[in-house]
Amino acid sequence: MWLRTCTALLMSLGIGCSTGESLRSDVDISLDELLAGAPFVSADQSADLINQEEVLSLSPEMLQFLSNHVDRNAGSSLKVQQLAYAVINRGTFGLEYDDTTRTASDTFRVRRGNCLSFSNMFFAMAREVGLKVSFQEVDIPPDWTFKEETYLLNRHVNIRVNLGRHAPQVVDFNIDDFRFTFDMRVISEKRALAHFFNNKGVERLHRGDSAGAFRYFRRAIIDCDRRFSPAWTSLGTLYLREQFPAYAEAAYLEALEVDSLDLVAMSNLVALYSTQGDHQRAARYRNKVISHRKQNPYYRFHLAREAFFTQDYDAAIDHLKYGIRKRPFEDQFAFLLGLVYLQKGDEKLARRWMGRAEELAASDALKRNYSSKMDLLLSGSAR
Repeated sequence: MWLRTCTALLMSLGIGCSTGESLRSDVDISLDELLAGAPFVSADQSADLINQEEVLSLSPEMLQFLSNHVDRNAGSSLKVQQLAYAVINRGTFGLEYDDTTRTASDTFRVRRGNCLSFSNMFFAMAREVGLKVSFQEVDIPPDWTFKEETYLLNRHVNIRVNLGRHAPQVVDFNIDDFRFTFDMRVISEKRALAHFFNNKGVERLHRGDSAGAFRYFRRAIIDCDRRFSPAWTSLGTLYLREQFPAYAEAAYLEALEVDSLDLVAMSNLVALYSTQGDHQRAARYRNKVISHRKQNPYYRFHLAREAFFTQDYDAAIDHLKYGIRKRPFEDQFAFLLGLVYLQKGDEKLARRWMGRAEELAASDALKRNYSSKMDLLLSGSAR
């Protein structure tokens, strides 16, 4: 079930890979120093921060809503349907997207938020009516329309409902970007809270509240998940904005220690070392960025599209065949390959790959869309 477009907030962006050694071995700043925030935090200003218990708590109004719309005695499948339709139906509730990360109760109150806000609300309400629910991280491909090594990375969270003997159901508030072919993994509630506090820290950072941003990033790390690399990277971005590049470097390197494939810290280090004139280190990380990027099937799909529009069809085929080997169930890869073969005049292969795209399509509507496009394009080529 898909509901609404959204992406979690992040600051800066890139791709990383493992070096096989301790990255922080030659950094003088300890983790304790990083998490103390001494350079710019002089007093405890945490009174206005959201605490962990608030994030997934239910208001009396939410409990009444559940009583009105969900039969607690029903089976799990029916409960999911009742709750989902009650939430997305404008007659009973209705949701509107904005960029703010909110608690479950705040999302319910204002009917607005991003995908994490909606996921928090749905998780809390589903759990209240006895459903077995988990948060999931979803690897949505980056936006490859970047300058140099910086581009938009979507970190997305949705909900998985365990239906026992039946297949689990995914409830996702990202209708435009989400695809079932994306890698998904169940995460703990603590990890989901780390996402929440990291997002709140980024919001504070955007508002110029460095102390508040720091405390949210620290909360994501210390109270929720010390191995949540985005919070370390966000912390590094905060230190860099406050003109403490050595602290920023230490935070970025710690992000790579806990996740050697972090898609943010690596490119930030390229930018940091380039600014400092350390071209050797910048080049080393840049080469890792480039190497890893070329192995990403979605980046190769991006290159294939560029090659298609410049009529470099052989290059497009090479990129698409690589992508299909890595992601054989991506219908968009197959359809573009069919278009390429059509432009090369090979109608047999064009039909084969367009038909494959139709087979792989996740919905009947998408199947019909591919079918109509195939009929139109192939009839045009026959003339």
